[in-house]
Amino acid sequence: MKKAVILLLMCAMLTGCETGAASDVSVQTTEQITVTAAETISIADEASAEATQKATEISAEETTKTTEVSETEKTESTPVAYYGEIITDGNKLVGKNTGETVRVTGMSFFWSNWSQKYYTADYVDYLVDDYNCEIVRCSYGVQDNGVPHDKSCEPLIEDVIEQAIERGVYVIVDWHSHGAHNNPDEAIAYFEQLAEKYGSYDNVIFEIYNEPTQVSWDTVKAYAEKVIPAIRKYSDNLVIVGSPTWSQDVLLAADNPVNGENIAYTLHFYAGTHKQWLRDNADKALEKGIPLFVTEWGSVNADGNGSIDRTSTEEWFEWMDKNNISSCNWAVNDKDEGSSIFKQDSILSETGKYIMELIRERTENAEWRGN
Repeated sequence: MKKAVILLLMCAMLTGCETGAASDVSVQTTEQITVTAAETISIADEASAEATQKATEISAEETTKTTEVSETEKTESTPVAYYGEIITDGNKLVGKNTGETVRVTGMSFFWSNWSQKYYTADYVDYLVDDYNCEIVRCSYGVQDNGVPHDKSCEPLIEDVIEQAIERGVYVIVDWHSHGAHNNPDEAIAYFEQLAEKYGSYDNVIFEIYNEPTQVSWDTVKAYAEKVIPAIRKYSDNLVIVGSPTWSQDVLLAADNPVNGENIAYTLHFYAGTHKQWLRDNADKALEKGIPLFVTEWGSVNADGNGSIDRTSTEEWFEWMDKNNISSCNWAVNDKDEGSSIFKQDSILSETGKYIMELIRERTENAEWRGN
């Protein structure tokens, strides 16, 4: 349009001999064309600006949608968001959301009273991000008379619980004692307030007795049937019960289970000490219909020390793989013993590197990741 205006002006200049009337017409026409061109350019500019604004708005809207989807995917890509509450179904543990067998793998913190520096949100993040843990276990240190070693640990345990909830992983709260039955009232008081505060979260699992020692199953069962009702006032979440002989006599529990719903039984093993005979007993317990959860295991000897028994550890993992058994390794600590995953200053020990490999092998392609 601008080129047409210029050509007309040139024509008017070259034809100056034309009559005044013709010149007036030419000028008039030129003015009209100039005005028309200006209007057209103005309209085009307005249309372009409007299109640009709309494109910007669409782009911003799409960015917002992408961000929202990204955040949603991030939230949903966690074990708890995918499986939901872990519940019992015969001798299996299943996800309430999926109805399918759940197998989660992770780490156990050391006695809370002796390793407080590790009971932090940062270490939960480390275990989730570096170890690919789907579950962590708090070991609230309790003396053999049933009294906690140090009640000032409780806020630290809650820090771990809350960060596990934030990260979408499961967390076991373990009454870490060898004599809890000597004072059930302490356990009742603690688990009741814990269930009231966190029992509505699918993440939280209650382990009410770590390792009974040389006591009868009847004693352990009676203790469990006192503590569990306190939890059930506020929560129907999974409860895990130990068995005599450092939670190895699971057959005794299978023959006479605790009365109640959504109850599993812990099996503890240390690969350097416990071999095929314990797996055979565990198989029999499963056949009798109780669900098992390995809340504590080690790649070394039963005293927590010694070198890694890789052959036995791999045999145990083959068994857990076959039976979809969930587990937590002992322990997140830097004590100078074979089971600690850290040396001083939180540098990974040989055990720490080995355990990381074992856990990552089983969690990197987990179902909840969409694989």
